[in-house]
Amino acid sequence: MWLIDRIAEERIRKAQDEGVFDDLPGAGRPLPLEDEPLVPETLRVAYRILRNSGHLPPEVVLRREIRDVEELIARAVTVEQRASAVRRLELLRWRLSRERLGRPLQLEEAYAERIATRFGAEQ
Repeated sequence: MWLIDRIAEERIRKAQDEGVFDDLPGAGRPLPLEDEPLVPETLRVAYRILRNSGHLPPEVVLRREIRDVEELIARAVTVEQRASAVRRLELLRWRLSRERLGRPLQLEEAYAERIATRFGAEQ
């Protein structure tokens, strides 16, 4: 440990013993981490705005839906339920791969309605 680190640690310990940190706002609660280390720097502001407004990036929404469908497959009772859920999972994974490539799914409206009807999804 460097000398400066030891000095800093000693001063912090001394302040703790004196109770300097006891009445700080937010004491005992986790720190709100605003930084998103896994999000590229160029997208962090946009993601923060989306998150604060209650919206999620399309990839996150797709990943949640994929997780839900995987749970549905695990709980499927009949072969038909399982087959339908597997088809939906395949579609969701395909859409996720399109999102990753930067080519979001764009379907003709009538075709999108037929797909949604077939898989029982809302538009």
